[in-house]
Amino acid sequence: MEVPASWALWPILASAGRTRTARAGPRRRSPILVVMPPAKPKVAFVCQQCGFDSPKWIGRCPQCDGWNSFVEERVVPPPKGRDGGARAPRVAIPLADVPSSAEARIPTGIGEFDRVLGGGIVPGSLVLLGGDPGIGKSSLLMQASARLSGRGRILYVSGEESAAQVKMRARRFGIDGDGILLLPETDLSTIIETIRATKPVLVVIDSIQTMTSDAIGSAAGGVSQLRECTARLLEVAKGEEVPIFLIGHVTKEGAVAGPRVLEHIVDAVLYLEGERFHSFRVLRATKDRFGSTDEVGVFEMSESGLQEVADPSGVFLEERGRGVPGSVVVPTLEGTRPLLVEVQALVTPTSFGLPRRTANGADLQRVILLLAVLGKRAGLSLGQHDVYVNLVGGLRVREPATDLAVAVAVASALRDRPADPRAVFVGELGLGGEVRRVQRLASRLREAERLGFERAIVPAASARDLDGSALEVVAVKDLREALARAGLSDGGRPS
Repeated sequence: MEVPASWALWPILASAGRTRTARAGPRRRSPILVVMPPAKPKVAFVCQQCGFDSPKWIGRCPQCDGWNSFVEERVVPPPKGRDGGARAPRVAIPLADVPSSAEARIPTGIGEFDRVLGGGIVPGSLVLLGGDPGIGKSSLLMQASARLSGRGRILYVSGEESAAQVKMRARRFGIDGDGILLLPETDLSTIIETIRATKPVLVVIDSIQTMTSDAIGSAAGGVSQLRECTARLLEVAKGEEVPIFLIGHVTKEGAVAGPRVLEHIVDAVLYLEGERFHSFRVLRATKDRFGSTDEVGVFEMSESGLQEVADPSGVFLEERGRGVPGSVVVPTLEGTRPLLVEVQALVTPTSFGLPRRTANGADLQRVILLLAVLGKRAGLSLGQHDVYVNLVGGLRVREPATDLAVAVAVASALRDRPADPRAVFVGELGLGGEVRRVQRLASRLREAERLGFERAIVPAASARDLDGSALEVVAVKDLREALARAGLSDGGRPS
């Protein structure tokens, strides 16, 4: 019988039975070859959203509650000698003897980017930049690479695009490419050797989902590959004192492992947010070991790349129409920066038995809660109306301080009567209709004053915290009083 070469042949001694020969003699045993199949590789089912592994496929992840997120991956033991074996001890450095140069940051020259990074890039840091596909992550890091190319060589590793495609994007942004080394590669070992050989001042990995390591047998983009590649790049960043930026994609379907799996490994996590078909982008930090996560950066996407927005409040309100029902301005707080955002509402009679609620930029569940408060505490019946809420500019605001503005905008649209165009509205609404305190009210009102507003409808509890403002501050205790002050009561005029 012909045996495949990959099968193992194991000799096993067995009895050949008694045979009769011409000469009588003792019984002899002859070897028999038994063919054994190869060992089946071990597999596990890994959640592509959180990294939870299970010995069998399950529909819902018990850790992150994700549906249909488990993918079969082969279990490969870690390479020998990486964690085991004796190593020479390193010399510990006293904390007082650490040089002050270790705290120095590298400014990129992009003010909004440096604001989110806490003043610049920390040498030896590993930073993850996440966001939806096509939001502008590669564009932002390409522009930052061009600004830093004067300090030394920049290594841009492209695992998704060819060298010609990267060159076309750089030419569109007006970047000549001097000082930027381009490496179209996905093999992690080759990338690490290139980093050690070129000694760059900055490394960009675009993207981490395309990188593969020989130590892991799974496909690129899996949780195992992501963890292994990120851990090895972290060792290189700390050992070579070179900052490394990783680009990670986030998809709604969860088919590709998102950067949330890597948040506990990297030093900082940045997210670039915004609607893909809107021009504004907001860069915020959700984790930063070297600074605060309170700052945000605002950019505008143009044909020449991402442009800084020095006055985002003025840009968001420049096309606002006065005297339009359903339009209200709210001073929100993005980190430490106050932003004035226009909240628009549209209320129309429903054509079906079930009214429709739609929110763009605001939390839909929060909007539904506010509609219930309007119906119960302010007497505004919305059960036979469709309600649409939109935050102009494609911003996503989840701050409870926008509750009062959303409620006033809906009431204005329902009664087809414009709210006071000179006023801004800020406050959190409780289920009892009370207007609750908000944080940092003084900085919000200073921004409103700078843009020419004259009045501010604020919670009564927060009005005591003001240290003086040129605005006419109107303190309200509940929703009914706020609607009356906005000119939306039965009387019809603002008080």
